[in-house]
This record gives sequence, C-alpha cells and structure tokens, in this order.
Amino acid sequence: MKSSLQENNLARQGLLLPEIIDLNAHDHALLLDAANTLEQLGLVIESFGVTAIAVREIPALLGANANLKEMLHDIIALLKTESDPNSLLERRLFDVCASMACYGSVRAGRTLNLDEMNALLRQMEQTDQSGQCNHGRPTFITLDQKALEKLFARS
Repeated sequence: MKSSLQENNLARQGLLLPEIIDLNAHDHALLLDAANTLEQLGLVIESFGVTAIAVREIPALLGANANLKEMLHDIIALLKTESDPNSLLERRLFDVCASMACYGSVRAGRTLNLDEMNALLRQMEQTDQSGQCNHGRPTFITLDQKALEKLFARS
C-alpha cells in the first residue's frame, strides 16, 4: 500500500455525489492552487461556485467514512504554513495504510503451512522496515548460536 502511495499509483474512489465544502475566498484559492498536487495524491477537487470546493474523488485508502471537511481544513492549515500539501495527505494516508495492514495481518496463534510461511518471508524481504509492525513491535528476532543453546539449557 505504501509503495503505491510513493509511486503515485494510488487507486482513487470517485464519489457518487461530490462533497461540497464551503470555504472563505482565501482558503478556496489556496486549495485550487494546490489542486494538481492533490490530484497526484488521489484527491480530486474543483471549484464549485464562488468559494465552495467540490470533492470529486478521494484516495480509495481513505474509505467511505473519511471526514473530508476536516481533511481539507487540515490541508489548508498546512498550506498556510508549508505550501506543500503532500506531507499532510501522505501522513494521513500512511496512517490509513498502517491500520488496514494491521487488520489483514497474520495474527498470533494462526497456523500457517510451509508455503504460506515462505511466501510471507519473501514478502518481508521486499518490504522496507519489515522488522517491526506499524505499532513498533518486532516481527522477528535474531538469535545467535549461544542464545539458542541457552534457551535449550545447552550452554
């Protein structure tokens, strides 16, 4: 998921009915100036009337329950300080990626067959920061010969 985000290959979800968000003139202009950048991140907006913004598409990772008004106001606040909407939207999307990955992960106690174990290890080899989960817990530990022998009272 994070790779798709970093490669600008994010799936977008078109909204059946665009969400219309009223803004003041200054905030409206800030968002429209950033529209191309936002579109690269999967957020498609356009002007709707004098000061309103219509949200047409959102990154699919945000899901149907995304608070778009809050997100746009967060982006506006960022634009007022950094003039780069990428970092805020990417941060929010990375948080969503982390949550979604957690729900789909292999849970403690689940039995895997040999093929599943090998496939999981190959995927981990290709994943950045695979040594810990999104919550900071280790996904594996390394034991040297001495530590292994100690576990089996062979030291």
